[in-house]
Amino acid sequence: MSQSEPPQSAPPESHGRTSLADYRAVLRTPRSRRPLVASVLARLPIAMIGISALLYVQHETGSFAAAGLVSAAALVGVAAGSVVQGRIIDRFGPTRPLLVVTGLFVAALTSLIVVIEAGAAVPVLVGCSAAIGLCEPATGSASRALWGRLLPEGPTRDAAFSYEAISMEVFFILGPGLAGVLIALPWPGTGLVLGGACMATGAALFALSPAVREWGPNPQAGSSLLGALASPGMRTLALAALGFGIVIGFVEVAVPAAAERAGSVSLGGVLLSLWSVSSVAFGVAYSLRPWPRTLPTRLPVLLGLFGALVAVMAWPSSMWGLALAMFAAGAMITPQSTTHSTTIELTAPRDTAAEAFSWVLTSVTLGIACGQSVSGYVVEHASPSAAFLTAGAVAMTLAAVVALLRGTVRPHAPQPEPASVLTA
Repeated sequence: MSQSEPPQSAPPESHGRTSLADYRAVLRTPRSRRPLVASVLARLPIAMIGISALLYVQHETGSFAAAGLVSAAALVGVAAGSVVQGRIIDRFGPTRPLLVVTGLFVAALTSLIVVIEAGAAVPVLVGCSAAIGLCEPATGSASRALWGRLLPEGPTRDAAFSYEAISMEVFFILGPGLAGVLIALPWPGTGLVLGGACMATGAALFALSPAVREWGPNPQAGSSLLGALASPGMRTLALAALGFGIVIGFVEVAVPAAAERAGSVSLGGVLLSLWSVSSVAFGVAYSLRPWPRTLPTRLPVLLGLFGALVAVMAWPSSMWGLALAMFAAGAMITPQSTTHSTTIELTAPRDTAAEAFSWVLTSVTLGIACGQSVSGYVVEHASPSAAFLTAGAVAMTLAAVVALLRGTVRPHAPQPEPASVLTA
């Protein structure tokens, strides 16, 4: 078994439990500091790009529906590009692929700004936005896979994956908050430019760090057509991640819309950033004692609770009440992301470390894209409260389906080659 290969023998309930000492050991890992700092810089704007584009387009066109389509197009592009990049990284190593897509990303981002300023039609904006997502550097997938190469199996590696999950959720939640604050500056495209510059710089620094450059090619990776999705457990995980993303997408449109109706668009960004407070605080505590005890049960239970708490956000009649409801719902974000990361370790086929994480990121991203698109329609034709209720209903429905499939969340057993192939 290679060092980067996910463990396949531990029982589901034994995964994911860590201690504070394990987190300290992760941060002291030799050769990890440069890629760790660079990956933080690259991933900080991971959710900021789409929301900045959404607010920028809404500011220029006056339509949340058009803005939602543009933002969703970027997320659809990420969904397609991240899996392809993940498989290429597993096969050839991350340095050259990341440098190439970073250059393409900068070109696509520049194109989007130009067409927005030129007042181009919505289909043109959607196409440029999709190109941005397609070329967004998959630094998160490479960063998570790198820990499997730097650390042996055990609690310290689990802590590294928990750190990745917690930091990723911070970026997913903090990014929209930053975008909401920056939209108040004189030029509404400021957030898009700053986010793109941050992501491109971090991705290049990560790709060129010594530990990453030592990551050589693996000819065995990417030989399966289905790749990471050959595992039934990975497919169940992808469904749970899709539901998680749908809820996030609904809220990311409904909250700014609620703030606009209250008289302040920038307040929406501040409210979205509240998620990060409870998400991180509860997420660290959760990783020390995860619940429910069995991993297959965690996926549906956490998704269902998340949906229920988001549905509660439909009832407050004031911004203060909405802020409190968001704070409560945020407590379910990082526990889900940590559970997703732990499930990858259990269920992903060998030699698919970067691709497996890319599939989860793709599922979350597609969910966000769907949620934002539908939420924009619901907000314009009904209300933000209706969007919160719809998000909760979708999450609880998908949680029920994941519960029925929980038996698939187990170590992946590769299918033996046919006799005719073995004897050929």
